[in-house]
Order: sequence, then structure tokens, then C-alpha cells
Amino acid sequence: MNIYEFLPIRLLVEPAYAVVTTISSFLEPLTGGFSAALAVIVLTVLVRAVLIPVGVSQVKAGITRRRLASKISALQTKYKKQPELMQQKLMALYKEENASPFAGCLPVLAQTPVLMAVYGLFIHSTISGHTNELLGHMLFGLPLNTSFLTLLGAGDLTGTAITVYLVLVVLIAVVAGFSRHLLTPAVPETPAASPTATRSASDAPAMPDLSGVMKTLSFMPFLTAIFALFVPLAAALYLATTTTWTLCERLVLNRVLGANEPQPANEARVTD
Repeated sequence: MNIYEFLPIRLLVEPAYAVVTTISSFLEPLTGGFSAALAVIVLTVLVRAVLIPVGVSQVKAGITRRRLASKISALQTKYKKQPELMQQKLMALYKEENASPFAGCLPVLAQTPVLMAVYGLFIHSTISGHTNELLGHMLFGLPLNTSFLTLLGAGDLTGTAITVYLVLVVLIAVVAGFSRHLLTPAVPETPAASPTATRSASDAPAMPDLSGVMKTLSFMPFLTAIFALFVPLAAALYLATTTTWTLCERLVLNRVLGANEPQPANEARVTD
């Protein structure tokens, strides 16, 4: 099944296509042959700007995790031999603090259809049964609908193509490095529950191993750099733009919301 035939996605793709082609037409008298590539960048920036509230929720969730880190660590230490009770205490802590270990996740999931719809503009040759005119344009003589691997396989890899893709891949990789160094939060590890605790009918909902998840996600931008070689040039431009936006947005939001400021010392002592 083609996910882009799913009605909600299709309803997003069509207006997004109308917007990007309008932007390209508007820019063409000013930028000539670069209009389509610039339209990809402009549309990506516009969509990410609309989704800034998602970034705000993620930063606030990170601040909450840092604020509760010492209490969580204390609970994990005290109840490390009682996984079931530890899960219950952790859930009680989040409830008491009016917080959630999943804070920030739902807004991220909500934005997924939007980003998928935008990305679909740059990988499909047809939109709603008609030709995707955007991919018929060129950038430095390279078709926006052709990938690095396609050019390599056809033996049509010119110096210009190598330079364009090298710039894009290096940009994504550099952004990934800065993102991993500057933005990856430290999250307390949650020990896995024992089989006995898992089988218990009174088990509380298992806490996610956020440390492992965050470590895994921190490497995703590096995979994006490799992925950019396999997708059409228009999609590679989108990936470079959205990863760069993500880094800049998070740095600004961290500063505005005080995410980098030392958190007030919490009483880490726990009682029964």
C-alpha cells in the first residue's frame, strides 16, 4: 500500500504541491533556473516554522526530565531490587509533578503526516494523477528527480554532481555532529523490570528506557546524510534544510526557554 494514497496524506500533499509550485513561479523571474530548488527550501522553512510549537513542547519536556532527574535517580537506587515497586514510585512521581515520561512525544507524532506530505512532493513523479512539474527542473544542470546513486549507476556522475552532493552530505553530517554534541540530553537509565515483576498482575505501566532511545535517536541525523545519496536531489535539499532548521530552532528555543540554565536543586531523598 502506498501511504501517499491514504486520504489524509493525499489531502495534505495536494495543497502543499500548489504552494511549492506557486513559490517556484514567483521566484523564477528573480532566480531563473534556481527557482524550483529554492522553492523546496522555502516550503520546508515555512512548514517547519508552522511546527515551532512542537519544538517548544519537546524543549519543555526536556526541562522537566532534567528537573526530575535527581528524584528519579534516587528512586531507582532505592528500589533497584524491587522493579515493580520502582515502576509504581516513578509513575507516582510523574503524577505528583503533573508531568509525563512521554511528554513531547504526541506533538511529534502529530506532525508526522505533515512532514510526510511535504517529503512526498520531492520523491513522487506524479501528484494526484498529474506530472510533478517541480521534479522536472534542474539545479546546476542536475535533474531534481535524480539521485546520486542513479547518476553513479548510469555512469553520468560529473564533477558538478559530486560537488553538489558532497556539499549536501557534509552539511547534514556537520549539523548532525553539532546536534549530537549540543542537544542530546542526559536521561537517567531505567532498569528493566524482572520477569517476576512483569508477570505480576499488579504491575504498573513499564517506564520507557529513555536513555537508550535518546542515544539511538542522536545518531539518526548521520544516517540522514547517507540516505540523502539514495533519494532525488529535491528530497536531499529538503533533508539538508530540515536538519539545519532543527538544530537552529532547538538552540534558539533552549536559550529562550532557559533549557541550558542550571535547574534548581531538588531534594533527592525519597521516603516510603
